[in-house]
Amino acid sequence: MKKIVLASSSKYRKVLLHRILKEFETVSPDIDEKSFHSLGLSPRELAERLALEKALAVQKKHSDQTIIASDQLVHFENQVFGKPETKEHAIGQFELFSGKSHELITSVCVLNHAECLLETNITQLTMKKLTHERIQKYIDEDLPLDCAGSYKIEKLGISLFENIQTNDPTAIEGLPLTIVVKLLEQLDFQIP
Repeated sequence: MKKIVLASSSKYRKVLLHRILKEFETVSPDIDEKSFHSLGLSPRELAERLALEKALAVQKKHSDQTIIASDQLVHFENQVFGKPETKEHAIGQFELFSGKSHELITSVCVLNHAECLLETNITQLTMKKLTHERIQKYIDEDLPLDCAGSYKIEKLGISLFENIQTNDPTAIEGLPLTIVVKLLEQLDFQIP
């Protein structure tokens, strides 16, 4: 049986992948993501490069297995945003996004000893105009400090948006399963 490794420390991606796969290993890729931000890549290129680098980092110790890696970032007014990590940064992101649209870019890399498959989902999200009080209340409720864009769409975060345009809602949660299934099937995995 072919083995799969999820190159991620994200609990969200692990839960998502369990929807389609019963067995896989999870390994943190341990790369310095911030070092890639200065390479002058477009937001899409950056997400794809980070997904690839995560897969390559894990492949070094798991060369006989199929690696799934993903990266997600927000593109807004020519800036790239990742996980806020602090409440203050999350508030700042919400104040920028409030009443406006942004792109959530989620790239997936599936890598084995013979092939490297890479695909990207771009979701357009339009946030409601939010008061400072509502932003603070939301952050206190959902604690989205480990989520790109500072929101958890699968929880209370859904209430913050006027419009969402995507071809895969799981992409917003961090791992577009339609892409994962498609790429695994290209490598002859049977799902289910």
